[in-house]
Amino acid sequence: MAQQFYVYLMASKTGTLYLGITRDLPRRVYEHKNKIISGFTARYNVNKLVWYEVYGDPITAITREKQIKRWRREKKVALIRSMNPGWRDLSVDLGLE
Repeated sequence: MAQQFYVYLMASKTGTLYLGITRDLPRRVYEHKNKIISGFTARYNVNKLVWYEVYGDPITAITREKQIKRWRREKKVALIRSMNPGWRDLSVDLGLE
């Protein structure tokens, strides 16, 4: 089975954003939601999956993550709205809740 790599954005209730990359989206979202790893997302309560893309290889996923990291906040918000206009927690739809 081919591996999948995810580039994802998490948000807090106040709109703080976090961009990440992972091979295991369910595990990583669980870690964010339960503050298992101390750091930015735990400190700022960034625990809602609001956007993600799937890639078949790590190089493409890393390239996309680096591209998005260079963007201004407004462009990241537009990206989220293009997939998730209501900023719903997509982890519920994916059965990750």
